[in-house]
Formats: sequence, structure tokens, C-alpha cells
Amino acid sequence: MLATPPDFDVLIVGAGISGIGMAAHMEMMCPGRSYAIVERRAQIGGTWDLFRYPGIRSDSDMHTLGFVFEPWTHEKSIADGPAILDYLGRIADERGIHPHIRFGHKVVSADFRPDEARWHVTVELEDGERKLLTANFLYLGSGYYDYDDPYDAGFDFSEFEGEVIHPQFWPEDYDYTGKKVVVVGSGATAVTIVPSMAQDAAHVTMLQRTPTWMFSRPAKDGLANFLRKILPEKLAYAITRFKNITLQDYSFKMARNKPEKMKEGLHKRIEKALGKDYDKQAFTPPYNPWEQRLCLVPDNDLFEAMKAGRASVVTGHIEKFEKNGVRLKTGELLEADIIVTATGLKLAIAGKIKISLAGEPIEFSQHYYYKGCMFSNLPNLAVVFGYLNASWTLRADINSEFVCRVLNHMEATGADLATPVLTAEDEARIEDDDLFDFSSGYIQRGKHIMPKSATTYPWRLNQEYLFDRKALREGEVDDGLLTFTRAGANARMAGEQLEAAE
Repeated sequence: MLATPPDFDVLIVGAGISGIGMAAHMEMMCPGRSYAIVERRAQIGGTWDLFRYPGIRSDSDMHTLGFVFEPWTHEKSIADGPAILDYLGRIADERGIHPHIRFGHKVVSADFRPDEARWHVTVELEDGERKLLTANFLYLGSGYYDYDDPYDAGFDFSEFEGEVIHPQFWPEDYDYTGKKVVVVGSGATAVTIVPSMAQDAAHVTMLQRTPTWMFSRPAKDGLANFLRKILPEKLAYAITRFKNITLQDYSFKMARNKPEKMKEGLHKRIEKALGKDYDKQAFTPPYNPWEQRLCLVPDNDLFEAMKAGRASVVTGHIEKFEKNGVRLKTGELLEADIIVTATGLKLAIAGKIKISLAGEPIEFSQHYYYKGCMFSNLPNLAVVFGYLNASWTLRADINSEFVCRVLNHMEATGADLATPVLTAEDEARIEDDDLFDFSSGYIQRGKHIMPKSATTYPWRLNQEYLFDRKALREGEVDDGLLTFTRAGANARMAGEQLEAAE
């Protein structure tokens, strides 16, 4: 061990939901530990600060997208981007997190040196200068997609004379009043943008190659708003959160076990909104519900815009982009002044940071998830990859709690290294699972870079929150797989252990 301590006990990458959540848990559970958050942007929020497209909002309820420790008190449970930023900002202010954030710090690389039990993290400042930070533990709250390069669908816009915009890079104060708009895509972003733009545009067309399953629900949670009037705030929040978690779990399992019944229920909701003469084919995907995330339609806003004639949904394949719009393979021309390419994100692992162990580059695709939180044979490293079938923050909360338990156990035992050890012998007996059995394009395109997942716990990224919560909260930290060792005198032992595992 070096005589000097690291700059921080824990370095958190990203000041979005995951990073702020980890910092809050450290304030509550590890008050004696030092930490810093490094954030490449100029303010907190992550996704909710990056995306500025019209109507930006949550695609799940804020009683589960909100933190377990901080009640969501807004009237609307489907919240817009600014309200979510306010929520995160208030938490950072009230819990003393803001002074720990270093803005304009982009993490370029991170190398863990077992003999020192610390990460050597290189960050790039806004002026291009680079500096080194050291930390015992690295917590990646850097999200799951590429912030710099969205998915490129390969369209040729050379003949189109209008404007082309990607939602990830929306121009500030962009005026589309009275314009004809075609939004290419049918995912959550498109379903959000269309009704919002339709309020001011001449007309907005959602052009989909494949329909998406849509689920309409009120933006306000009636039970939540009622309970807040008669119960203490935290109790009302806990009851609403439990209700919504239970309903999410039930609907996902219903979709997987009885897909036809789920389809019938979803179609009934759309029929109620659009009337019996609606185009059922435009809302019937070729896959079962929850093989991709359901698209939320709060207060039927998309359907209301369609009924008012301000928006429409067209299913078809693009032939080419012409001077005045989009030519479909059927020969139909969709006229447009503006094309919005809501064609999806590109997955990125570990925020595209070059991560290495003792100078050797880490290929995450060669490591297994450990309890959906850490990775096989990689010491002092944790990550958040939220649920596909529930709110992102549910995983962020339990991962933060678990890492704090790990940190406290390290302190209590004098350990410097916490490593989920998977020996070559044990790995040979593991049966691999399809990490993401979701057919979403961005998931399928990025599977080759993702860590591995086994069919059995704990070497997997589970998709069942209630099981994970119990396992991470109540399970033994020192479970025989997560090993705790000391650097220095025991460095050779720890190194041999890792070498044998690999």
C-alpha cells in the first residue's frame, strides 16, 4: 500500500439518477466515507438534462422512478423533465451532495491497481486538460447509452430540403409552429414527441416501420393524491410505491404467461380512446407485449391528438427522402418541413470509459454480472443498469444500498479489496442466459458488448425487482463468492486468487 490515502474512498461517475442516488445512500449509510461525483456536463440530471425535446417526460410512474428514500410529491406521477430535474436538485441540495460534485469532468480511463487497492482515474476537463484522481472504489452511474453518438439508421437526406433533427440533440428554443413534421420511429421518444409537437405544428405524422404496444393511463395517480391528503407524506408514498411495484410485476408476468389476454386488454384501452373504427393493425406489433417495453400514453395524449386531426400514425417502409418529404415503398409521399429521427439509442457499457485491471484492458463481455451490481473477478467496481421491465431507479436504489453494505463490511474487517470471485472451474459449470430476452433494436444491436449473465443467481442481471431487493438487502455480504482481502501483505494472495479465477 502507498503511504498516502487515495483522493476519495468512492468515486461516483455521473450525476444523474444513479449517481445522486448512490451519493444519498452514502450520506445515510456511510457518513464517514469520502466520495466525489464526476460529471461531464455542467449540471446534474444526466438523461433528464441531456434530452430537451418537446414533451420530455418519464415513461414510468415517479413513485417507482423516484427514490425509495425521497417521496415524490408532485400531483402528476408521469412527470416532465423539468419536474424530475427539480426533484434531483432538491435532493442534492438538502442532503449536502452538491459540494461533492465536480462538473465538467469527463472520465477517460480508469485503471485498478490491486497492489495499491485503488483506481487511477484520468479525467478530462472542459479546456482539454487532463488530471488524475484516485479512489478505492469506483461506482459507475454513467447510464447505458452513448451520449455522443445516437444510433444511425443510415438514412440519406441529401435530397430533403427541410430540417432533420435527432431528439438527442434538440436545438434550443426551436420553433416548429405551423410546420409539417414527420417523426420516424415508434418507441417511447416518438410517442412522447408526437402529441407535444402536434399542439403547435400544422400536422405531425408518426412513421413507424413496426407498431409498438401502447398502454394508456392517467398522468395523475388518484390514489397517491388522495393518500397524501390523509396520511403522512412518507407513508402515503410507501403505499403508492408498493402498489405500483406490485402492479408492474403483475402486468409483466401476465404479459409473459398470458400474452393474448394482455393484448386484448391493451387493445380495449386504445379502442376506448380512439373509438371502434380505429386502425387496429397500426397498434398491433408482430411480437407479444413486454418483449419490448410498453410505450406509455399518459392521459391518452397521442390518441387525443389523432382524434383532433393534428397527428396521425402511418405504418410503412421508407423508399427514400425526397425534396418535400418521405416517399414510402407503397408510393405514398408524406410531406414534411421537418424530419425527426426518433430511431433509437446506441448502447454503451461503462460510459465508454477505458477500464483496465493492473494495466490490462477489461472486456466486460468476458465477465459475468454479480447480483446485477458487480462483475466477476473485478475488484472494487459497481455499476447500475436499470430494469427493462420496471423503473430504472428500483435497481439504482438496491445497488446503492448493497454497495454501502459492502463498504461498511470492508471497513469493519479492514479489507481493501472486494472481489466477486468466479473460478474457471465454477465458470465451466455455468449455463449462460440470454441477458436481454427483449427484441428492442437497441438491445439486440448492443448485446455483443454487454457482460454475461447466467441462468442462476448470483451471476446474472435479474429482471425481478422483488427477488433482487430481498437478496441484496437481506443476503450475507460475505457470501463466500464476494471475497474480502487486504492489499500489501495479502496482495499476492489476492492476485493469485484473481489469476486462478481468470
